[in-house]
Order: sequence, then C-alpha cells, then structure tokens
Amino acid sequence: MIDDQTLTTDGLSQLGKGRVLLLACGALAHEIIALKKMNSWDHLDLQCLPAIFHNHPEKITPAITDAVAKHRNDYDKIFVVYADCGTGGQLFEKCKELGVEMVEGPHCYSFFETNAVFEARDEMTAFYLTDFLVRQFDAFVWDPLGLGRHPALRDMYFGNYTKLVYQAQTDNADLRAKAQVCADRLGLTYEYRFTGYGDLETSLATL
Repeated sequence: MIDDQTLTTDGLSQLGKGRVLLLACGALAHEIIALKKMNSWDHLDLQCLPAIFHNHPEKITPAITDAVAKHRNDYDKIFVVYADCGTGGQLFEKCKELGVEMVEGPHCYSFFETNAVFEARDEMTAFYLTDFLVRQFDAFVWDPLGLGRHPALRDMYFGNYTKLVYQAQTDNADLRAKAQVCADRLGLTYEYRFTGYGDLETSLATL
C-alpha cells in the first residue's frame, strides 16, 4: 500500500512556472500516477492526504486548507482532487474561498462513472467499491465497521443495500474475483462495471 500521507511524484525540485500541484485523496494515488504516466503529464506534482480520510470526511477540509497554505507560493496552480466526499459542501466553499479548483461531483463513485451517468442511474441501494477499495476492503470497510468481531452488524449496516457494484478503473481478473468475494461477505448481489477513470481523467486533462 502506498504511503499516502506524504506521497509526492516528481519531487519538489522542479517547482516553477507552469507546474501544478494536485492535492488528492490517497485512495486516488494509483489512478493519478497511472494517468500522469499515460498522458506524460510531467507538469503535475502529486501530494496525497491520508486515504483513511475516506472514513473521516470531517478531516478533509481542514487538511486541504493547511496544504494549500503550505504550498501556494511554490506553484502556479493548485488543484484539489476530491469531490464533495461527505463534507456537506464545506470543501467546495473552502476551495472557492481559497481560489482553488476541485473535481466536480458528490464522490469518487460518481466521477469515476462520470457524474452524468451516475446521476442518471439514481441507484439508492448500491454499495460501491473502486480498485482501491477492493484491494483495501478489510482495512477500509470490514475492520472499521467491526464486522469480523460482530458479524450481526452486517445486516444493520447493509440490510438496505441490494447489490455491490465494483467500478473498475483497470481490467484486472484478480480484483474482479476479490470484489465477488467482498459481495459474498456482505451478502449482496455482485455487479461489475468497467468505468476507467471517468471524469477524473477529463478534469486533470484541463490542467
């Protein structure tokens, strides 16, 4: 697992005109690095906040505020690679106040599928996993919810869900198989969707 708290690609030695800093969720590190390599976006530097903020959205806005203050003078542009992600609009308002842009959408499950497609589906009973969350299912879902110690909690947490949707960024047979196991463990129907990078790629392309 990547050390997502201080991850920086390309280093800080190439700071200067035209460089952009991405302040991102650690759960997106693999995807952003892949997109950088695939598109030769060498002008983009990456620094990630801890991926566990996925479970603690109240920590996202203060951490982004601190990171922008720390790096603002070193870059021509800072772009926040979070959607709202459970902040209740606070991150959007703070980014507007700070004069930095961010990824549009309510969360990564939406922008990976593209926000327009996700909204049109209007799925209220689907539980979503991405490549990252399939890899880290125990660390970010099973263990934090205490399901290993208290199996009866599964129905309390997931009783209103009908299916687990794996939104795949990469075509990986091992991850598909693991996602099926995750669905079985939660007692949910399994659905696989290859989304690629969706609006994440198009957002970074504008930079």
